[in-house]
Amino acid sequence: MKRLGMLLLLGGIGLCLCVECNAQASITPISDSDPSSGALFLQSAASTLLREFSTRELSFLLLDARTGNVAASHWDDPGKRIPLGSLLKPFAALAYADAHDSQYPLHVCKGKAGGCWQARPHGELDITSAIAFSCNSYFRALTANLSGEDMLPIAARFDLDPPDADLTGPALMGLGVRWLVSPLHMARAYLELYRRRDQPGVREVLAGMVQSAREGTGSAVGRALLPSNAMVKTGTAACTHAHSASADGFVVAMVPASDPQFLILVRVHGVTGATAAVTAGRMLSRLED
Repeated sequence: MKRLGMLLLLGGIGLCLCVECNAQASITPISDSDPSSGALFLQSAASTLLREFSTRELSFLLLDARTGNVAASHWDDPGKRIPLGSLLKPFAALAYADAHDSQYPLHVCKGKAGGCWQARPHGELDITSAIAFSCNSYFRALTANLSGEDMLPIAARFDLDPPDADLTGPALMGLGVRWLVSPLHMARAYLELYRRRDQPGVREVLAGMVQSAREGTGSAVGRALLPSNAMVKTGTAACTHAHSASADGFVVAMVPASDPQFLILVRVHGVTGATAAVTAGRMLSRLED
């Protein structure tokens, strides 16, 4: 059985079925009313990604940043709610900002001893660096006094699947499996985050995503692009595949950072978010060719 799906043409839509993982992949055709170079690029990008990256271990969504429409999908039910790990951190940050006049704290990360995923300390961080390095210690402190009820206005603002109102603490930063969000809603929430870039509290979060691509957990994406020009957030979450692994890695990348034309959300089976960024970088590099 081949790992790559078979390409079928149905009614003018390219449809790819990944036989091993049962994931349905599709290209959304360009309408005749939108013959722009950006739309043509997205259709070409969709074809490239589906042809070269429709594998068992990999899921992805490619969205038009202008409209939020899905240009390509290789994901088994992207509307199903699943754990998405640290992709939730920017939205937890905004809930904190709402309650603190858009002022974020400084925090000293002591590494694993302080509840971080990284063994060695990150040291003193502001919100921008905490996003860039996805520091669990920083976000444990940030969410310590937050509840799911505090998150409800943010979830509504960004059209995220809401958490339970009584949820508290680290679950709100994506630890565990108690706050589940559909990949499609998460992808569009990041596009909305960029649209609100001039609102209080958002600028620092987006700056953290730019820093992530340059030197943080998403730096594999930055290294793949010449020059580095993306906003990236990574996440590691519990695996939800039928053949379970210890975790799955997630990456959101908006390209280019200065004026995103598209967003890609990538999931790689059995790795961390930082490792998944290597795959995401390879995918984006192919789109530059």
